[in-house]
Amino acid sequence: MIVLSESTEQIEPSASASENKLMTEVAKITGCQVYYIPRDFKRCDTAENALWHIPQYDKETVGIWIGYIPELERYKAMYHAALAKGIKLLNTPLEHQTALEFDLFYPYLKGLTPDSVVITSMNECSASGKLLGFPVFVKGAVQSIKMQGWEFCVANNQEDLTRLTQLLLKLNSHSRNKVIVRKFVNIRYQSLAPNGFPRGREFRCFIYNQQVLKYGYYWNEKDDLSKLSKQEEKQVLNLAVLASERIKVPYVAIDIGQLESGEWIVIETADAQFAGLCQIPPLELWNKLKDIRY
Repeated sequence: MIVLSESTEQIEPSASASENKLMTEVAKITGCQVYYIPRDFKRCDTAENALWHIPQYDKETVGIWIGYIPELERYKAMYHAALAKGIKLLNTPLEHQTALEFDLFYPYLKGLTPDSVVITSMNECSASGKLLGFPVFVKGAVQSIKMQGWEFCVANNQEDLTRLTQLLLKLNSHSRNKVIVRKFVNIRYQSLAPNGFPRGREFRCFIYNQQVLKYGYYWNEKDDLSKLSKQEEKQVLNLAVLASERIKVPYVAIDIGQLESGEWIVIETADAQFAGLCQIPPLELWNKLKDIRY
């Protein structure tokens, strides 16, 4: 397996940078060939220039990208430039986009995840609030702003919804010009994060071709809810596999959460190349990745 890694010493220290570095080092340990790539095209201009140092592979070889969520056009450019070198990333541009953008994967997951409305302008705020009823959970098509706290994700009234929609539409990296308004559900939780956000009972599953490679508790901190019984584990993994069968993205991360009622739901999906590890041991994940047949 070929690894394209954005982990360089020039990147400012952050939790994501540390994880990218760890993933890259583990990939080396498991025998993967690692090539470092720039985080953007500011200095190299094109994807072809970003990959100039990578040799041409005569036989098509599978590749995986370790880095930060790229803009869609960057992913497309890097995918095709790598393919020209004989390296095929695990997800095509369309598969990458489908896993990452809520409005694209939502139609496949209806019935497995809370009802949601996609809005692209301020004019649609009022209708979405009336349809779903307040409170509602609000996020971008790609990411929420939950790192800022509960009030940046939950709208209790029309004024809140307008404020969050305006904010998200300005954050193109999070929204890609689309805001998702979701029916509010009560996720089971035991504690709060330092920013006041509930640490819901949620698990992240890494899946390749409808087979679970590894899964782990979503939050870095452990509590009693991080432990699954055999029956609960079966429910979580079966739901994750069902979701992966529906969206048909080869390498996908699927988050499964539990409601206070005990029911399990799909929270969201992502291109697993850019998904955080949560509590999944990286060496165990990479040993699974290198051993699967592509």
